Amino acid sequence: MPEQRIKGQETEINVLVDGVVQTFTDVQSFEFMHEQETKEEGYLGEKGNRYDDIYKGWTASFKMHNSSGALFDFLGILKDRAQRRTPGVVINIKSTLNFPSGERKRVIMTDAFFEGSGVGFGSRDDYGESSFSCKGTDYRVL
Repeated sequence: MPEQRIKGQETEINVLVDGVVQTFTDVQSFEFMHEQETKEEGYLGEKGNRYDDIYKGWTASFKMHNSSGALFDFLGILKDRAQRRTPGVVINIKSTLNFPSGERKRVIMTDAFFEGSGVGFGSRDDYGESSFSCKGTDYRVL
């Protein structure tokens, strides 16, 4: 019998600002990428190139609809940190993956730094949508 694969319904995304969970519901999509680069060098007298890899941190992006004004509270936190009004603010992202087999993994993306973000409306009958893109140096899997 083949194993079932994980789906979005088994994934929870939380944003923690200084250890306090910022509740965002209506997350439509989420992507986490472990970033690394491959270096290649060729040397005289050798028949092939040599390779090495370098860890470059992580990137993540998520898209969501908006159900409350919490989005603007979060945007204010991002703005204040970027303008150095509230130094020392740490933003972590936690993704909990509940696999159909019963296995559970949590990915903690530490000290996230965000690109520009906001809210958009496609038309009169579309929900407000926000997109976020961030990156950081390290993550851990629990």
